Amino acid sequence: MNLIATPQGLARLDADLGGDGAVLLDLPFADVAELLAAGEGFAPAHAARERGRIEPGELLAPLGSTGAIWGVGLNYLSKAHLTGRAAPSEPILFLRSPSAVSAPGAEVTLPRDRSSQVDYEGEVAFVIGRPMYRTPPGEVWNHIAGITAANDMTARDVMVATATPTLAKSFPGFGALGASVLELSAVDDPERITVRTGVNGTVRQDSSTAELIFAVPELISRISHFAALRPGDVVLTGTPAGTGQDRGVFLCPGDEVEVSVAGVLPLRTRYR
Repeated sequence: MNLIATPQGLARLDADLGGDGAVLLDLPFADVAELLAAGEGFAPAHAARERGRIEPGELLAPLGSTGAIWGVGLNYLSKAHLTGRAAPSEPILFLRSPSAVSAPGAEVTLPRDRSSQVDYEGEVAFVIGRPMYRTPPGEVWNHIAGITAANDMTARDVMVATATPTLAKSFPGFGALGASVLELSAVDDPERITVRTGVNGTVRQDSSTAELIFAVPELISRISHFAALRPGDVVLTGTPAGTGQDRGVFLCPGDEVEVSVAGVLPLRTRYR
């Protein structure tokens, strides 16, 4: 099942409809995070009555009400090799403010009074479906509900000046998630999920989670040994080589970034 959030409610993408066709579901949840917080995973969506077919226009953030967004730095081998840095022995973890979440297709205002080095980071995001605390790596997949795309935007100069990833990543709109959330059971190979990022139509990042330094089960297990994870929480998995930082070119007004994760609707963000 592949869910989107619309002003009319949650809807299921339907490949049989073609294009962006979807089926509106009779559910009391504003987004997928609310659905998962109810504690039954995707089951209510599978059982929901269909309210009719729609052609989605405006899309809302499918995880706009998430309680926590975890991120990790330097978690792709390609990024470590490019920068000449040794692979970390422990994940470099941070939290982003949920207020930074933006919807698919959103136009984000660059905070030019605070940063001249705003960067994109295409990533695969995992959504927690069952409570986790001190969960062994071998049990992690049983606690994940689905995947989505993330644009883990970062003000690089703010990061350097403050040494605080949360500040560099929590400006309004910097936490783009979506455009859809794909149920984990529908993912062909959870260990090898592709992610591709385009900037103004040119592909800049192209990799998969097979290249992670800390694989998904190990990464999320480690987080759960320090913090309780709740249904609807989001865990980002890091970004491969090809960011603006790598090229010395940062985002400008008029730019558009598209992050594509296998099976998920493309996540587009525009800048002004």
